[in-house]
Amino acid sequence: MREARPDRSGGFPFLVCIPLALIFTVSCGPSGQRPAGPAGDYFDATDLFAKGKIARCIQFSEGLATATPPTAYTDRARVLRVVIFTGQVKAFKELSEAYTKGWEKAKASEVRRDFGFQRQNSLEYGGEAALNLQMVANQLDKGGELPQGLTLEAPYPTAEGPTVITQLNRVVEGGGIDSGDQDAAAVDAQRKGIDDTLGEMVGGGRAAARSAMKAGPVKLDNFTFAIYLAKQLQNGASLFDKKHSYNPAKFRALCASATDMTKAAQATLKDKPDKDKEKEVKKLQDEIKASLKTV
Repeated sequence: MREARPDRSGGFPFLVCIPLALIFTVSCGPSGQRPAGPAGDYFDATDLFAKGKIARCIQFSEGLATATPPTAYTDRARVLRVVIFTGQVKAFKELSEAYTKGWEKAKASEVRRDFGFQRQNSLEYGGEAALNLQMVANQLDKGGELPQGLTLEAPYPTAEGPTVITQLNRVVEGGGIDSGDQDAAAVDAQRKGIDDTLGEMVGGGRAAARSAMKAGPVKLDNFTFAIYLAKQLQNGASLFDKKHSYNPAKFRALCASATDMTKAAQATLKDKPDKDKEKEVKKLQDEIKASLKTV
């Protein structure tokens, strides 16, 4: 993923997806000598994740996620990238919607112009994160099924994101905020998005995720993970709907990947049928089909 640059057209600089965007001060990971080979590469990626150096974590994990033939760390890297890209989709969607509301309410032309720039930047980077999430989902999809034994194996981030991005409270009311607060909102949004994603994937919220990840690798249930990933792909698709950066082709492509994930969820029920889970899959599939009629 490319780094965001300060806006050159007069708006406030918008810092997203850059190495300094999420600075955690404490390093995590096992002490001692760095392991060699793919194990060392994965250690580096998770260490960067713990420190909040998300852009570099994406770079370090890409080779592992695309390795041919796959290594023992390929699926682990893919799960880690699901966390990152899902968190970024959440972050940029929240930012774009806040700046949209602010743009609608702002009276000063300069504030409206600035908020318009921030909205556009948020949509651009959110859309990119959604497409990256789709790429990882496609990598995980093995002929309509997910690999067995998927785990979330990484340190919990050492600087927790807020539950509410306070800098956006003024934005949604149409009040201008300075560049420092915009930068802080971008940082907080990504921290919040990633922490919320961890809480959802592990189950039980942030505190449960922190405890589980500290104890060691977290085994993921394939049905639950497939449903979750389908919902996040659908959420990513919404960034390309008529309310955001309208792009029907990308919207449909993400919905198609979401549908594929629902089929992967169904595949887990072949040997152990479960009526409630089957209803959950059918409901999600119907929601995706309904959303396709809106573009």
